[in-house]
Amino acid sequence: MNSLRRILVALAVGAACAPRALLAQQQSSKLLRIGYLDTSSASIAGIRLDRLRAGLRDLGYVEGRNIVIDARWAEGAYERLPELAAALLAQKLDVVVAAGPAAIQTVRKATTTLPVVFAASGDPLAFGFVQSLPRPGGNVTGVSSVGADLSYKYLEFLREAIPSLSTVAVLMNPGHPGHPDYLRRIQKAAREAVRVLPLQAANAGQIEDGFGALKQGRAQALIVLGDGLFFSQARRIAELAVQQRLPTLFSTREPVQAGGLMSYGPNLAEQFYRAASYVDKILKGAHPADLPVEQPTTFELVINLKTAKAIGLTLRQELLLRADVLME
Repeated sequence: MNSLRRILVALAVGAACAPRALLAQQQSSKLLRIGYLDTSSASIAGIRLDRLRAGLRDLGYVEGRNIVIDARWAEGAYERLPELAAALLAQKLDVVVAAGPAAIQTVRKATTTLPVVFAASGDPLAFGFVQSLPRPGGNVTGVSSVGADLSYKYLEFLREAIPSLSTVAVLMNPGHPGHPDYLRRIQKAAREAVRVLPLQAANAGQIEDGFGALKQGRAQALIVLGDGLFFSQARRIAELAVQQRLPTLFSTREPVQAGGLMSYGPNLAEQFYRAASYVDKILKGAHPADLPVEQPTTFELVINLKTAKAIGLTLRQELLLRADVLME
């Protein structure tokens, strides 16, 4: 009789614990939600997302098993960012990854509590995204795309490509929060040796019109500042530049793959692989305020030899030897 009683008690306790065990199992299998907002195009965002996913996979995250990624991109239309950010934040995210200064700025305005990880950020200190690099404060941290002022390097490489360089145009977006400062740095680096011709474009049509102004201004080269619109229009910018036999310099390699002449800067796609480690730490309980901002330590010079040939530009051997990547 005592044995029967013990069996009945054990069954009763097991039945009572079953709902708790089921609940714990459901909680442990909850999908963590990661948002992604990019100022750029679907093609550029796709490259960046692939690297973010690769970083997350290496840390044990698998989409559909323990995470869900909800991605939005603005195709360079900055006026769409508030709407896209609002749609993302309505998904009850655990963390959001923001790409590009305008996207980061938009998310920061929309939430002061949701953890935000950035990449392709520009200068996070100058934009006020963080209080300091070692101690970001607030709800934002990530991988900075600025580790040094590269303006003098842009002009150095263009002078090596075009020894007679006297006029360089700078394509900038009036909607980009960092472009006025970037222009001032280029003007300072150029001093009186090279005339700097600012060219503003806020949409694809203005880019087309701007190339007419380049011809009138007799620009010998074009610096294209990093921007979601310009990334999304990189192929068209490259085509227009080839038509005018105009050398172009970009801040990252993707536009060079699309036909630009050269680029100098950090590998932005790899920054998104690094951003995955921030997402991992935050999902495991870390607070963005305590995660130091990572700065790039290496910069790459990428040259498209096919484009050089198309615009009739013979590049010095010294410049080619300095390149990290030569694209045929």
